[in-house]
Amino acid sequence: MGAIEYLAWVGTTFGAELAESYQDRFSGRRLALKQGMAAIEAYELDINKALLEGLGSVPGLHIWGITDVKRMGERVPTFSFSLEGWHPGDVAEALDKEGIYVWDGNFYALAVLERLGLEEQGGIVRVGPTHYNTRGEIEKLVAALNKIKLA
Repeated sequence: MGAIEYLAWVGTTFGAELAESYQDRFSGRRLALKQGMAAIEAYELDINKALLEGLGSVPGLHIWGITDVKRMGERVPTFSFSLEGWHPGDVAEALDKEGIYVWDGNFYALAVLERLGLEEQGGIVRVGPTHYNTRGEIEKLVAALNKIKLA
């Protein structure tokens, strides 16, 4: 119930301008939920574009997956990357020291990472921004990655 209430709150708080898109088909809580999901989708698309741009500016960083901004709607909001000359676990540990939490490894995609030749290198690093993250946090991540790269 808490998740439904939260999404409805997001919809009425941040999705009011999206009501016109849905009010002919939905009302009440259903309208608020549609607005909430649409507001989250729009925000996450924006923040993911900022993350894609930021990660793309880090020398030696390779993003795995769709990197075309026009195709952002075709990917999940989780970004996998590797940093030239760095083991993914070391990247995750260095980011942790900066107060940034990411994951490293193969994420049960062993066959994919083996095929890409990444498993023997320790896998990849993953970061997954969502609607409660900010552009400031994206900037902090990019700055930390640039700091790591210079170390």
